[in-house]
Amino acid sequence: MQALFEGHRLTPTQRRIAHCMVRGAADVPFLSSVELAELAGVSQPSVTRFAVALGFDGYPALRRYLREVAPAAEPGTGRGEGSYNSYQQAVQAEIENLRHLSAMLADPGPAEEAGRVLAASRPLPVLGLRAASSQARGFAYFAGKVHPDVRLLDEGGSMLADRIDSCVRAGASALLCFALPRHPKEVVEILRYARDSGLTVVTVADSAFAPVARHSDLLIPAPVGTGLAFDTACAPMLLGRVLLEAIADALPDAQARLEQFDASAAARGLFVD
Repeated sequence: MQALFEGHRLTPTQRRIAHCMVRGAADVPFLSSVELAELAGVSQPSVTRFAVALGFDGYPALRRYLREVAPAAEPGTGRGEGSYNSYQQAVQAEIENLRHLSAMLADPGPAEEAGRVLAASRPLPVLGLRAASSQARGFAYFAGKVHPDVRLLDEGGSMLADRIDSCVRAGASALLCFALPRHPKEVVEILRYARDSGLTVVTVADSAFAPVARHSDLLIPAPVGTGLAFDTACAPMLLGRVLLEAIADALPDAQARLEQFDASAAARGLFVD
């Protein structure tokens, strides 16, 4: 049943239905749409839209499919021996995402090129809106320890283009963007504006085919997990740290800056350890 949901971009409500179905796999093929809606805590029309999102004509067609292909559950368990529960499945899927990232980094060329491009930009704007804002903020926090001028762009609105203009006037040559689902239309628009303004756009996205791809000069993909109601982004976060390492490698004074920060932090008693 879990395999049925993979490869589909589901809304949080639809994922809630999917998780409910996984947990109750033995009973779901025999539930009406109303009963499944009550079990998942959603509306009956949401169940219908969920079935359509999976490619079925409606919920009855989805239920028939489950009755035909779902294997019989072990008596009293609802799942085969040794199988993972829905929470474990999400963790296992994220581990697999990290394996994909590791395999991709077997060729370090794109990450190293991105590091050189980003390190050379003064200032370095880092963009991330909505779901990607935490990725951008975390990156900017650490990048500021080795790069002399990092500017976080994590709030949308009409002033975002103004801030891009400010970075360009200050001498910026590149922009780093974290772009994660669901992709805000504003991110696509601002990346187009950034490139038209002369910036080289380096993007960390969930897929090489993400909507931001056509507005990126260098896109490095890192898959997100979709096994829970909200996406998990361990791979994009780790890729961000890899790019930080590449930036530090490209900055001759990065180590000196780190040592200066450590000395300052110790003098101020900044950390308890």
